[in-house]
Amino acid sequence: MPAMPDILKLHADGSPDRLAVIVDASGGANFSTTTYAELNRIVNRLAHGLLALGAVAGDRIVWCGPNSLETIAVVHAARKVGLVAVPLSYRFTADEMAYVIDNSDATLVVADADYAPLIASIRDQIPKVKALVGYCATVEPKPLPDGFVSWAECTNGQSENEPVAVQASVAGAQMLYTSGTTGKPKGALRTSTNAPVVLALLGELGFQMGNEVHITTGPMYHSGPLAFVSLNHSAGSPIVVLRRFDPEAWIDAVKLHKVTNTFSAPTQLKRIVSLPDDVLARADCSSMRCLIANAAPVPYALKQEVIAKLGDGFLFEVYGSTEMGIITVLRPEDQLRKPGSCGKAYGGIEFRIVREDGTAAEIGEQGELFMSTGLAMDGYHRTDEKLAEHDNGKWASVGDIAYADDDGYLHICDRKKDMIISGGVNIYPAEIEAVLHGHPAILDVAVFGVPDDEWGESVYCIAQAKPDVALDLDDLKAFALANMAKYKVPRGWETRDELPRTDAGKLLKRVLRDEYWRDRAL
Repeated sequence: MPAMPDILKLHADGSPDRLAVIVDASGGANFSTTTYAELNRIVNRLAHGLLALGAVAGDRIVWCGPNSLETIAVVHAARKVGLVAVPLSYRFTADEMAYVIDNSDATLVVADADYAPLIASIRDQIPKVKALVGYCATVEPKPLPDGFVSWAECTNGQSENEPVAVQASVAGAQMLYTSGTTGKPKGALRTSTNAPVVLALLGELGFQMGNEVHITTGPMYHSGPLAFVSLNHSAGSPIVVLRRFDPEAWIDAVKLHKVTNTFSAPTQLKRIVSLPDDVLARADCSSMRCLIANAAPVPYALKQEVIAKLGDGFLFEVYGSTEMGIITVLRPEDQLRKPGSCGKAYGGIEFRIVREDGTAAEIGEQGELFMSTGLAMDGYHRTDEKLAEHDNGKWASVGDIAYADDDGYLHICDRKKDMIISGGVNIYPAEIEAVLHGHPAILDVAVFGVPDDEWGESVYCIAQAKPDVALDLDDLKAFALANMAKYKVPRGWETRDELPRTDAGKLLKRVLRDEYWRDRAL
């Protein structure tokens, strides 16, 4: 297949002065801008610099750091020279970083100066890496460890012309590692994008091509935030870059830059709507047309709060995964009409609910969710492990339990691995968590099964209160008894200052559950 014109070059040639990146550290007037023409020159210099360091089309390049102009440039440069871009969570420990870098077979690593020392400390564990490149994305200069090539050394003197075009089969390939909520992360390799399905998704979301402004609410190393940065740049829209999420900076940046769309985990939304009333009073989301919630179940109570405090008509929820892409979309008009649903399939995507015996479930009947989509990954890297399949591989599952209603809307019950079986009864923690999120003192909550000699498992809850709010567990239990069946009400309760979540917003129940199951076989 012949090489296609690079999308960044098309925008740089067609609209050279249009803003491509707005780096705003505080949500205030102190921000920097980069046009499409300037970004293309930065990217081309980097692309030629990476080639000079020995990069070859098809190689893996790991990038690590908070959101920045540089992280965006690395993704573009990798596409232009046919490298497989591999985002690495900067929240990982040194050993976790070593695992991903080595497992991905990366030959190049590009890292923010804040995290370069951590990567330097594992240099002997990543022998396949040919070169380490470091950059400083903050105002204050920071030194790089020995063994790192600086961004300036990599790019200075390099050509601003387009690098040699690569075949479309390798341009834009990415490998994103799963969050590892149930074990070691796995590299989900995707070498192509199904354009008709993507266009159908943009239509569902109401994107106005060339008339959007995106803000990075979450970290770009996660599949959702990265995908929507890429989609907005493909459409020629500017990206407002927040290095790290801060709810006050977010509301100020949305107002200042007239942001029209974003992608957010429920965790960030909860922090926004939990801001003091006097802070929320200065929020202005009138420009927002598409606030996409995903990465974890979105409690109905949170949706009500977002609509009440930020505005109605722009909240979308999507369901998907790193492996399968976005499967369903719940539109703004359905948020309160379809409580508990994550929407309907679109663009030729289909789903099927399957019983344990392999037969199709009835409407309203719970079963394992299997999907058929053109957005599915190629497969996992360096492992024979595959997703569960149905009907000779026509359908694949990431392990979610769900049901469909009479109108074809999907309702996710929980992860199959998170389901509690107590006295032979199936209990879904996500359902209980959704109810508890309706308590006015709750910021975060985790429900999971703990050992019980009589019942096998019993329901346990760990709750986190909102800042400066007292949480009475007896009151929370009474709230649960009033709002759910008695068998679902947790038997054990405790509070903690913080619950473990990935930066993408996924609750690390494994970390909590292991405290109680460590000495017993699951």
